Amino acid sequence: MRGAALGNVHGPKGGLVYYGGLIGASLACILYARIRKLGLWKLADVLAPSIALGYVFGRIGCLMNGCCYGRACDLPWHISYPAGHPTHPVGGVATPVHPTQIYESLLSLCLYGGLAWLYRRKKFDGQVFATYLVSYAILRSFVELFRGDYPEYQHFLGGWATPAQFVSIGILVAGLIMFWLLHRQKVAIPK
Repeated sequence: MRGAALGNVHGPKGGLVYYGGLIGASLACILYARIRKLGLWKLADVLAPSIALGYVFGRIGCLMNGCCYGRACDLPWHISYPAGHPTHPVGGVATPVHPTQIYESLLSLCLYGGLAWLYRRKKFDGQVFATYLVSYAILRSFVELFRGDYPEYQHFLGGWATPAQFVSIGILVAGLIMFWLLHRQKVAIPK
């Protein structure tokens, strides 16, 4: 019974997705900041670079697990999975695919570097977190163009849009609104 329950949250056939985790963690962070009487936007700015860095390792885990794989690819850096993977039927030939997990890991590592640089130069509280939301939504939407693991019924707009891209639109808008509102308020940063 326990194994069946764990099968519902782990593995390539389903489970918890990143955006759900980000939203849940954000709600927990809001609650924590209120209970501890901490500045929410200061806390969010401190955490944002680490979220991007943690995601680097999460996508490496995806690569090792064989989930979140890419579309067919004939470029020199393609990857192939062993027999039994959805891209390599047992007794058949493997389909080389885009290493989307590596793409996203490298882009997230760059995002981490950019956010860490911005943190030391921010002009208002919440700027780093808002920048993370906007940047990650764009990064994720770009990598989604190369993903090949979605079932056909989850392809929208003629196969060009995925569920994650639709969620990315909401995250992007939220980040832009947050950036605009917080910048307007000029939340004071002690000099």
